[in-house]
Amino acid sequence: MKQPTNPLRRALLGALAGASLLAVVPAALAQAWPSKPVRLVVGAPAGGTADMVARTLAEGLTPLLGQPVIVDNKAGGMGAIGTQDLLQSPHDGYTFMVGVNGLVSEIPHVAKSRVDMFKEVKPLAQLSRTGLVLVGSPALTASNLKELIAYVKAHPGKVSYASYSSGSMSHTMGQELNKLAGLDMTHVGYKGSPPALQDVMGGHVALMFDGPATSIPLIKAGKLKAFAVGAPKRLAALPDVPTFAELGYPKIGDIAWMGLWTTPDVPAEVQVKVREAALKVLQQPKVIERFNELGQEMGQPLSTDELSKSLRLASDKHAANLKDIGFQPE
Repeated sequence: MKQPTNPLRRALLGALAGASLLAVVPAALAQAWPSKPVRLVVGAPAGGTADMVARTLAEGLTPLLGQPVIVDNKAGGMGAIGTQDLLQSPHDGYTFMVGVNGLVSEIPHVAKSRVDMFKEVKPLAQLSRTGLVLVGSPALTASNLKELIAYVKAHPGKVSYASYSSGSMSHTMGQELNKLAGLDMTHVGYKGSPPALQDVMGGHVALMFDGPATSIPLIKAGKLKAFAVGAPKRLAALPDVPTFAELGYPKIGDIAWMGLWTTPDVPAEVQVKVREAALKVLQQPKVIERFNELGQEMGQPLSTDELSKSLRLASDKHAANLKDIGFQPE
């Protein structure tokens, strides 16, 4: 049989195959948990939003669990490499994952795969949530969204916008702005925020919908302009940047959230302990302050069932958005 050529698809299929070989964890092991360090896999490089959230969480979990909590970066494949690591590790409660909800609600629509992510991974807790920020090159003459829209219309077919990955929310939000504002911006997909932001700062690409954690330092340093936030309310770290809803575009924007993930077959007692410990960490003032600095709101204390339901809704919406722009998965 022909092997899949897409690396993201290979990673997901490999993860499913590896997971099927794992043995059932004895109940006694769950009762003794934790008796060794706990690992938090992050499917992104050091310095990104997921990594910074994971390290903050790990610092808070360590004293609560009585064992070191170690962050292990497994970057690649839009988070698929990290997911593969989670699925192929023993399902004994010593490996968890920190990653964005798009791992389940977006990636399966971007790369064809027989893996049902809703069955393979389970959200334990929502750690933080935010909306994307529309940022632009400092060379742009526009200083607000109204002026930006006028500028794009005055230069038909000549303005491009970057996304951190084709088929992601960063991609579809630009298409939504095109449709609702009557624009014709051209999309340019990148492999992650850093290379995309470099080209935006350099003026090679005019705009980008990016996560606040990577954009905020550059905005404050004057290396990027911020035009609007795709969130229900303004970000604490960017109080002067209005939301799209305030500017007359209430349909533009969606919430992306960072979650703590496990596999469904990890002992239930361990899942409960880790979830309760994570929720305690999220109540700590220093954690709240740190997340605000990253442009993140604190996660909501939703149940695992509520989180799974929200993933289904987000998945359906993203599939519709991709269909609307004619996106074809690889």
